[in-house]
Amino acid sequence: MPIAHVNGAHIHYQIEGPAHAPALVLSNSLGTNFAMWDAQIPELRKHFRVLRYDARGHGQSEVTPGPYSFEQLGRDVLALADETDIGNFLFCGLSMGGVTGMWLGIHAGKRLHKLVLCSTGAKIGNDEIWDARIETVRKGGTKSIAAGAMERWFTPRFRESAPEIVKRVKHMVESTSTEGYIACCAALREVDLRESIAAIASPTLVISGTHDPATPAADGRFIVQHIPGARYVELDAAHLLNIEQQDRFTAELSAFLTS
Repeated sequence: MPIAHVNGAHIHYQIEGPAHAPALVLSNSLGTNFAMWDAQIPELRKHFRVLRYDARGHGQSEVTPGPYSFEQLGRDVLALADETDIGNFLFCGLSMGGVTGMWLGIHAGKRLHKLVLCSTGAKIGNDEIWDARIETVRKGGTKSIAAGAMERWFTPRFRESAPEIVKRVKHMVESTSTEGYIACCAALREVDLRESIAAIASPTLVISGTHDPATPAADGRFIVQHIPGARYVELDAAHLLNIEQQDRFTAELSAFLTS
């Protein structure tokens, strides 16, 4: 798999799809890696040159010293796009990846053709939540929070019906660097884009999960109300709705991006 040295870090990425197709960047959630998009790739690479990457501190990307910021994480995307010669692009991010997308929409909107924000919020959680999470992971590593993450990320129905998928995602969390996870938690603790997202001019789709306790559907509706012309879709799923409702999610994503 390719590694690019951009913005002061080695970032692990993969590109699939026709060389001259429109470029689409996929950005992962906290505690996962770019394999979280596996279910979408067969359909997306028919229409797009898909660039997916492991966020700084995650997967096979470098764990640089933290704390991180969303300016840093957003500039990672811009530098990676430059390094891979994709120019302007469509962007889809989930949770932490969605916050990265909002930062890009605010600060680098001229680079974005369209923006898809999934299971995310302009302000996620509060200082107390993130401080407690950081302390737990500092003491016990990412393995200490993996089981709880599965309960937030998937509905009981899905956990019962697809245990092997849940097991693979749990392994992603357990394999995430403790230092990288904490550094991204710090970025999420500090960021608040509620007053800024009205500046986003790119055509935007927001996808939320009805049963998501991490970034409730109300967070998605707030984004839609504050980004001019944004569209909203709500799926019968929890946080990782691209996995739990993969067919419906992929259909909604593809329809928006190709319209």
